[in-house]
Amino acid sequence: MELSDLNLEYDKLQKEYGAKGLTSIYNGGCVDNPDICFVFMNPTGRNIASSPNWKGKRAPWVGTKNIWKLFYRIGLLDEKIYEEIQKRKSQEWDEAFADLVYSDVEQHKYFITNLGKCTQVDARVLPNSVYNQYLDLLCKEIEIINPKIIITFGNQVSSIILNKNISVSQCRKQSFLKNIAGKNYHVYPVYYPIGNGMMNIDKAMEDLRYIIKFEL
Repeated sequence: MELSDLNLEYDKLQKEYGAKGLTSIYNGGCVDNPDICFVFMNPTGRNIASSPNWKGKRAPWVGTKNIWKLFYRIGLLDEKIYEEIQKRKSQEWDEAFADLVYSDVEQHKYFITNLGKCTQVDARVLPNSVYNQYLDLLCKEIEIINPKIIITFGNQVSSIILNKNISVSQCRKQSFLKNIAGKNYHVYPVYYPIGNGMMNIDKAMEDLRYIIKFEL
């Protein structure tokens, strides 16, 4: 099985749980034993790849700025790429530039995905029941790419993936085991660093630097 084989299922779930007029956002980056698999919540319409007119890769965070600042500051993004991202307005991203950004992600050996692929018009909170519809598919993603470690952002995503109540403030720099297809993966819950979580971005970066140094 390849990652692209899962996209049809994501598109079916978009019709059920996502915003009308927007498409699913899948994943992107290194797909062959990446050092890190980063798992976020779900995409919003700010990602311009969610437009039905977009012809390029439907990867997370296309056309946005803040998350790339985090990746740059923890040493996972080339400086020239970062500077170009900061100069560009959302609508100035095109398919070629998205490919360039994700080529750099691939070279830095990490993979970016969301637990939920259902694009919403805004950053509304989704119930656990929606995220649970995607959990088995996420596990298949992880099985396919086989990362060294997994980093989950925020209490809700971390709790669903680990099937236990997680408070990231109480388990900073701590890993948990997640068994997927017979293999145990180390999962690190980290503060969600975007949107309402921007107040915690410094803590997130501190923990990410520690995890990267410790694990890699």
